Amino acid sequence: MSMTDSTNPWRGAHFAKGRFFNPGVPQHRFSEFLRWITRREQGSWNGFSASEPGPPPPARVHGTELRVTFVNHSTFLLQTEGLNLLTDPVWSERVSPVTFAGPRRRRAPGLRLEDLPRVDAILMSHNHYDHFDKATLVRLLGRDRPVVFCPLGLAEPLRKLGFGEIRELDWWQKVAWSGLTVHCVPAQHFSARGLFDRNRTLWCGWMLDADAGSVYFAGDTGLSSLFEEIAASFPRIRLSLLPIGAYKPQWFMGPIHMAPSQALYVHRLLGSAHSIATHFGTFPLADDGEAEPVKGLERALLQSPPVQPFWVLKEGEGRDILEMVEAACADVRMLSGE
Repeated sequence: MSMTDSTNPWRGAHFAKGRFFNPGVPQHRFSEFLRWITRREQGSWNGFSASEPGPPPPARVHGTELRVTFVNHSTFLLQTEGLNLLTDPVWSERVSPVTFAGPRRRRAPGLRLEDLPRVDAILMSHNHYDHFDKATLVRLLGRDRPVVFCPLGLAEPLRKLGFGEIRELDWWQKVAWSGLTVHCVPAQHFSARGLFDRNRTLWCGWMLDADAGSVYFAGDTGLSSLFEEIAASFPRIRLSLLPIGAYKPQWFMGPIHMAPSQALYVHRLLGSAHSIATHFGTFPLADDGEAEPVKGLERALLQSPPVQPFWVLKEGEGRDILEMVEAACADVRMLSGE
């Protein structure tokens, strides 16, 4: 069915005239993009940082246990209730339509793809190259044939890659899967793979609802009142994965990417028992330097320490997340997690 068809069920509060949009947020004009791209003041990035991959994660984590392993950028392995899920998997060297140009990886993935346990599901947040990496998806498909959860419009390109089991959801839709309830939640961002397809597909975050508390993957998003809606809808968030990078210059990036201090604000607003930083230090996508997101978060934490921890993990680092009742009594921990 064409997205312009009069019977298209995608029409709604965030879809009109064949394109999705962020309600109440004006879209940047092309002149503003030119202003940014021609006057860039980019922070410094080091060359490629080679590092030994982390140890292979456990094959499964059972019951109410929750383990998270940071690969890098926005790729995490989530393990709970005997299930293994990957967020926005990217193992490629570049995040670009071509392999010889575009943003290049500055840090090696924290895990080798072949060291992953069997992947049961993939959570896709949107179609940008640093989140929707076809080469990685094809490798995972051939290895594990996982189910894919995606926002509206991404089922078709996933089917073209060969995926058969796809759950395509709109904001605030949910689906039961393997004992979990998977919710598609709003994000304030945009989509594009080329010059002429801007906002033809939706963007989102994901909430995994379980008896032991919810797990929130925010995807890419700017600061918005949507977080108040998410907090009201999910009062027991055990873990949040919140983006802190690609936020400069804020006059241009602010509507679509949170600054580190804003991510800390969201951590508090959500009442998240634990949060972990995403979307930093791997690909030079905006004007903040390689170390700026983490340093910015560290300053914010020192100025106003949260009651519950907000961590930055090293590539390949895995961490067991306490259950909600235990987390309420946890000591305040800083970036090191000590």
